[in-house]
Amino acid sequence: MSCFDRRDLGLLLLRLGVGGTLAAHGAQKLFGWFGGGGIEATGAAMESMGYAPGRPSALASGLAEAGGGTLIALGLATPAAGAAAAGGMAGASAVHAPNGWFGQNGGFELPGVLGLAAASIAIAGPGRLSLDHALDHALNRDWMVPVALAVTTAAAVQVIGARTRRVRAAAAEREEQEEREE
Repeated sequence: MSCFDRRDLGLLLLRLGVGGTLAAHGAQKLFGWFGGGGIEATGAAMESMGYAPGRPSALASGLAEAGGGTLIALGLATPAAGAAAAGGMAGASAVHAPNGWFGQNGGFELPGVLGLAAASIAIAGPGRLSLDHALDHALNRDWMVPVALAVTTAAAVQVIGARTRRVRAAAAEREEQEEREE
């Protein structure tokens, strides 16, 4: 009997694909790699999207993606890594949700699927081909899954709610300005 089975191989491939994609997106935000804007440009973009202050928002988003993605790929601290990445993708989905689901319209399909995959990996665990398994699951205990997901959900609700209020206030202010100009 082998030390791993096809489920372990499937989880490894899923972790590498999802984790690698998330890590690359985070590296764009943090370091400007892969055609990204780096922390300053990302901070300005975050501010324009309603995530304020922009630079700390960019840092949090970049770390959730780059850090969470790297840890997912390695299969290390899987509950926290998956939850962090899912939370970051919830924030990205909130920006893209008004455009619908499909990517060609700037929709939220990519952050939605990446967030769901990250949360699913947090729940399912990393499999035996992982650092968590090699470390006897010291950072991957069953109780960590609901705790990590609950903390991330609470934080995401707070951050997205604050962004929504800022976006609505800015829209109302623009509308008032347009009425005054007429």
